[in-house]
Amino acid sequence: MTAARGTMGYIAPEVFSRNFGNVSYKADVYSFGTLLLEMVGGRKNFKVMEDSTSQVYFPEWIYKLLEQGNDLRIHIGVEGNIKIAKKLAVVGLWCIQWYPMDRPSVKTVVQMLEREGDNLTMPPNPFASTSSSS
Repeated sequence: MTAARGTMGYIAPEVFSRNFGNVSYKADVYSFGTLLLEMVGGRKNFKVMEDSTSQVYFPEWIYKLLEQGNDLRIHIGVEGNIKIAKKLAVVGLWCIQWYPMDRPSVKTVVQMLEREGDNLTMPPNPFASTSSSS
């Protein structure tokens, strides 16, 4: 690639800066993770909070809710759908890790989505630090 291309909000960090790693298929994993988080929240990855005039980075807001054990604050009628939404959110957060080496492969993402139950491990907080966990 000679220039960064793509839709803002879906572009992996390594596309803009080689400090995050080399561009590979993991950039697509990042984009897919953003899409999963948007599906869960029913909104783009920026959201204006009702009690504030500032914008909050939507994936970070989702991470904080899950980390604190709070409800995702989405309106779902069926209990089973709440578990699916949580699973999609956790998988999405795995996919948007800052460093490509910290993101799962596409095969692993599919396995996580197909896994029965909601016992996925929370990923490291991608918003807490800019240093790689590997």
